Amino acid sequence: MRQKGIINRYWAYLFIAIPIMLQLIFFYLPMLQGFFYSLTDWTGLTSDYHFIGFANFQQIAKDEKFLTSIGFTFLFTLALIICEIAIGMGIARLLNRKLRGVGIFRVAYFFPAVLSTVTLGLIFKQVFNYGIPQLAETLGWSSLDQNLLANERTVFWGVLFVALWQGIAMPVVIFLAGLQSIPQEVLEAASIDGASARQTFQHIEVPYLLPSISMIFIMALKSGLTAFDLIYALTGGGPADKTTTLGLLVYNYAFKNNQYGYANAIAMVLFILIAIISMLQINLSKKHQVG
Repeated sequence: MRQKGIINRYWAYLFIAIPIMLQLIFFYLPMLQGFFYSLTDWTGLTSDYHFIGFANFQQIAKDEKFLTSIGFTFLFTLALIICEIAIGMGIARLLNRKLRGVGIFRVAYFFPAVLSTVTLGLIFKQVFNYGIPQLAETLGWSSLDQNLLANERTVFWGVLFVALWQGIAMPVVIFLAGLQSIPQEVLEAASIDGASARQTFQHIEVPYLLPSISMIFIMALKSGLTAFDLIYALTGGGPADKTTTLGLLVYNYAFKNNQYGYANAIAMVLFILIAIISMLQINLSKKHQVG
């Protein structure tokens, strides 16, 4: 009876222990190993390596590829954050209206989210290679008769368009849920008081959507800073490394140059950047949440 009582008292802790163990094994342990190897010159091909301290981190500051990569990554991430919040909120407000056939549009906007990112990148790669130039030639649009992904001046906008075509789906769903959670009494009171559509949006909808904005900010931040599969399938980091993200740079150093120690150092820098920005954003959003 005593043994049965102990089991009944502590069996629930099993449900906590299992995810904690999985988190330790598959996240914290590899992270600690990555930090250790970032202090070595390990090539990843043999078990031999030498401890070199922070030499890899010192080399990062002088690496032109890293500087180019971090510039594109931050610009790409910033564009994703702004566009996903602005466009997502705009589309969600349209879909929140009582319109005929609005359910079809809701499904259509969410459909890209279920597609594989690699598949999407390969499809749009062919579209940019053959589809758009042939269409532009037929219609006489000289500005689009070349592959946008092969031009250093236009490749950023081509990659951003594809990323938003898929990435806008979740923000629309989240914003739509946030808009539908606003109490109807609040909206009716604002209407009775003579509030305009702009005032309603600014003083009612936006405050209620701050938690949604915070969530989408973190999602877009993570998506931009860790972008890999879409870029790899779409441009491979080209032309001239203009679209090489930090994630792709880590992959290139690790699997193409066999510089696993240096690649781990770049990955640790990326991890620290994401952690700092995320904590700052979370603390800032808590100050502006609706009570």
